[in-house]
Amino acid sequence: MRMGRLARGLAPDGERPSRGDTYRVVARLMGYVAPYRTLSLISLAAMVVYAVSEVATPWFIKDAVDSVVPPQSSSDLATAMVLMVVSAAVGYAANYLHLVTLSRVGQNLLTGLRTSTFNHMQQLSLSYFQRTEVGSNMSRVQNDVQQLQEFLSIFVLSMGDVVRLVGFVIAMLLMKWDLALVTMGVIPVLFLIMVFWQRISWKHFMDVRRNIASVNSALQENISGVRVIQSLHRQDANLRQFDQVNRRYLETSLTSTRLSSALNPSVELLTAVATALVIVLGGIMVLRDDLAVGTLVAFALYVQRLFDPIRSLTMHYGQLQRATTSGQHIFEILDLEPEIVDNPGARDLPPLTGRVSFDHVGFSYVEGVRVLDGINLEVSPGQKVALVGPTGAGKTTLASLLSRLYDVDTGRVTVDGHDVREVRRSSLNRQISVVPQEPFLFSGDIRENIRYSRPDATSREVEEAARAVGAHDFIAGMEHGYDTVVEERGVNLSPGQRQLISLARALVGDPRIVILDEATATVDSQTEALVQRGLATVLQDRTALIIAHRLSTVQGADRIVVLDRGRVAEEGTHQELMEAGGLYARLYALGREA
Repeated sequence: MRMGRLARGLAPDGERPSRGDTYRVVARLMGYVAPYRTLSLISLAAMVVYAVSEVATPWFIKDAVDSVVPPQSSSDLATAMVLMVVSAAVGYAANYLHLVTLSRVGQNLLTGLRTSTFNHMQQLSLSYFQRTEVGSNMSRVQNDVQQLQEFLSIFVLSMGDVVRLVGFVIAMLLMKWDLALVTMGVIPVLFLIMVFWQRISWKHFMDVRRNIASVNSALQENISGVRVIQSLHRQDANLRQFDQVNRRYLETSLTSTRLSSALNPSVELLTAVATALVIVLGGIMVLRDDLAVGTLVAFALYVQRLFDPIRSLTMHYGQLQRATTSGQHIFEILDLEPEIVDNPGARDLPPLTGRVSFDHVGFSYVEGVRVLDGINLEVSPGQKVALVGPTGAGKTTLASLLSRLYDVDTGRVTVDGHDVREVRRSSLNRQISVVPQEPFLFSGDIRENIRYSRPDATSREVEEAARAVGAHDFIAGMEHGYDTVVEERGVNLSPGQRQLISLARALVGDPRIVILDEATATVDSQTEALVQRGLATVLQDRTALIIAHRLSTVQGADRIVVLDRGRVAEEGTHQELMEAGGLYARLYALGREA
């Protein structure tokens, strides 16, 4: 049920949007443009002025030619030349203003959309990220948002093309309506060519987009997995696979290039035909004194310019549809509602003593497949409870429900008697710290990573926390100490060092409840002893849920709870469970990871 709710409605990439989709995307996009309406209106007005100057230029050339053929007043020539210069200057200034203001609106739109999408994705439930590829999310935040910025430019440019086209047609009709009608007879042919080309090219352009995404995905996967690739000597096999993906991209790119290249000659041919009609028919009219030479020259110029906006509008139509698809992708994410939200009337959680209760808790990731079934568990303040059991028994799920990464299907989880669904998540998370099996360190220096959960922590508090968990010595031994920059994923630190920093981060947050998820599973025995000393400091006077596979690490827990198939199979101290001879004793005897 959870998966269905979130997955429903996501359009496949490359699907041609309907007219209704386009209208909806445009309407929602205008909401992001609204704060910059003044700049948008300035850009639109400047674009119209620029379009009018383009329409006016051939008219002024007509006046200039007519002033010298046959020779007339030199003042008419001077006036025409001045008007041409003024028109060009005004057009240049208007175009500059249009591009600058449009760029500013576009960049602000881009920033606003990206921030909104990033903020919303942070609120989405964990289940969304578990089934959605990182590359897909990155593509939506980066590529699709970028495409929407182009959408605004295309939209405004298309309006400019319409103004220019209408202006050219009106000017030609005013000059010589019968010649204009003959000249524009080729426009329906051009329109049919454009429609036919656009229908064929759409599929191929979307193939290019899909294939470049495949190339990027393959590249990211091979870079991330380079250690495994080299250890298994898979370089040649992976190169062959990448070459296949890359060649598909090459083939689709060449096909789309051929289609693009075929359009321009067609337009140029029709432009040549229309120009020839103007020259022949207009020349005959000039010889009969039915047409001035300047009008003939202006007509030839208008014909040369007439097809540009038609071609641009057709190209923009395809780009507009691609941008609409990107808009659908972005707004689909923004329309997803997080499953885990603060309930109406949720209140802040008061300072906790650390009592935890699981009351008849049931939970399923997929409807009909129970992961937890009727769990009852009480943890007293300051008690250290270990959760053990076979893989898939529900240990991590139980801890996730306490952190409210998911909500229970049945029953309830309480802290100090407060149902976690009835308090604000921020106040709950401030009093619970999770130390994962593989600690994640963020970009920045070591000091920033330690105080990540509590940004207002002083440098002294950071150092005290590092000393308490045994991390200070190795940090101080680094060239830049606490200012040492953590490289991507902390690769410049050993697993044990990363875990100690993670423990210091937990201690700075001063939680009342600590969840340890296999906190020592990835370190060697010597480092484990150091981490265990740090854990003892972190867990002092705090309630702890300790998830463990290596049973040797939980013998000192106050209580051990054995989970099996989503139920509590047995519980007690290490000694009690060994004497009972149940599942725990069998797992311990086998010495296997459970």
